[in-house]
This record gives sequence, C-alpha cells and structure tokens, in this order.
Amino acid sequence: MARHKVIYLIGSLRNPRVPEVAALLRDAGYEVFDDWYAAGQHADEAWQAYEIQRGHDYTQALQGYAAQHVYHYDRHHLLRADLVVLLGPAGKSGHLELGWALGQGKPGYICLDTHVPDRYDVMYCFATAVCAATKDLLHAIQTTVPSTKDL
Repeated sequence: MARHKVIYLIGSLRNPRVPEVAALLRDAGYEVFDDWYAAGQHADEAWQAYEIQRGHDYTQALQGYAAQHVYHYDRHHLLRADLVVLLGPAGKSGHLELGWALGQGKPGYICLDTHVPDRYDVMYCFATAVCAATKDLLHAIQTTVPSTKDL
C-alpha cells in the first residue's frame, strides 16, 4: 500500500481558512500537517511579550527554549513533507518556510485563496504554481503529486 503524500500547510495563525483548506486536502487523499495552527492567533505576540518581560532582546529570544522547540518542531515536519502549500495571506515566517522547502527541492505551491496581494511580487515565480483558488490548488497538486486516492 502506498503511503500518503505529506503536505505541510503553511499559513498565518490568524487565517481562519487554514483548517478548511487542510480538510479539503485531506479529503483529496493527502496527509496534511497543520498542527502548528493550534498555537492560536496570538502565539507570536505572547512569546514576544514574555521574552521582553524577561529582559531578552529578539536575538536572545530566538536562542531560548521556546523558540528553539517551535523551530525544530516545524523543521521536522517540513523535512518529512513531500510538498508545501503556502496559504495566503502569510507573513515572513511562512515565506521563509516556503523558500526553504523550495531550496530543498520540494514542490511548493502558493494559494492566494481570495487574498489579492497589495503589491505584486515577481519572486512568486519560484513556486511550483501560484493558484487563485483552492480548486486550482488541488488540480495543480494532483497533476504533479498524485494522492493515494489517485494511485
């Protein structure tokens, strides 16, 4: 039996569409890693406030146990993923994750999902595909990385 292809779904903690898009991809036969979303929409701000309260600057905070734990957790799942999807809108971390995965030779897709960027960015051309909607995303992924349902 073929194993499920693993998708690391990249996005914003503030994007309520993350669980919906994850469910769509699961229904199509993919394993989806989106557990990072459970941290909640204010996780980054809470971490920053806590580190500032402790007297740590940004570089010190990045070396702390909390940051290192989250980094290694996410990196582990990025490494085991067969492909990544960045669901817009996404911030700096999401774009770094996408770029890192592409640099590792993994297919990487961007789904705008009704989000129209304020500024166009030609570097989105690095992505395997840029899709305007989730139906386009699903088609693009299934064309290049079939799910176990497609085998």
